[in-house]
Amino acid sequence: MHIEPGVVDGAKMILSYATAAASFGIAGRLCLRTIRDDGGVAALALRGAIATAMVFSFFEIFPHYPVGVSEVHFILGSTLYLMFGAGPAAIGLAAGLLLQGLFFAPFDLPQYGINVTTLLVPLWAVSLLAKRIVPANTPYVDVTYRQALALSTAYQGGVVAWVAFWAFYGQGFGAENLAQVTAFGGAYMLVVIIEPLADLAVLAGAKALARFRTGPLFYGRLHHAAA
Repeated sequence: MHIEPGVVDGAKMILSYATAAASFGIAGRLCLRTIRDDGGVAALALRGAIATAMVFSFFEIFPHYPVGVSEVHFILGSTLYLMFGAGPAAIGLAAGLLLQGLFFAPFDLPQYGINVTTLLVPLWAVSLLAKRIVPANTPYVDVTYRQALALSTAYQGGVVAWVAFWAFYGQGFGAENLAQVTAFGGAYMLVVIIEPLADLAVLAGAKALARFRTGPLFYGRLHHAAA
């Protein structure tokens, strides 16, 4: 989902600094919630490190293709949320994106504020949606395909919406740009077909790891009902 260099440039980049700051503020609140309610600093650090390694793998090892104004990646944001919680997932997305830019794609670093906003705001939306559609007495290992599909659609749809915003903000509503955004959106939403299946497969595996349900490795809601 990296916005290509040049799509947003010049003075327009100032907005990305503001949205990134707001996104980091949201991420900070999510992390504080993990520290307060779900294992403390050690749990946040452990899950955040695992999520970072996973996100880095998503970007560098999983297939990714340039389409239109950006690239299509299998980021699996809802999977990260269900396994580790919103705070660690936010750390993983932000840090994994930064590591990729530092070591493999330095040309993406000027767009870091744009891209981190595109990843973190949909994650926050997923955390809010999960509270509405997954009953409090349901551990996440027991979510249904329909619930997983809703969470995946929310995340991937949020990514597409932000990419479209940046593209139109940077390049306007000309026919060529509209076609590029449409091509990206159509390709990216195909991820929605795969991600709920990935969620359910990972959650099925998590059931087999129930012995870790009281430790710092996973989000408390993964194996337990809400407190």
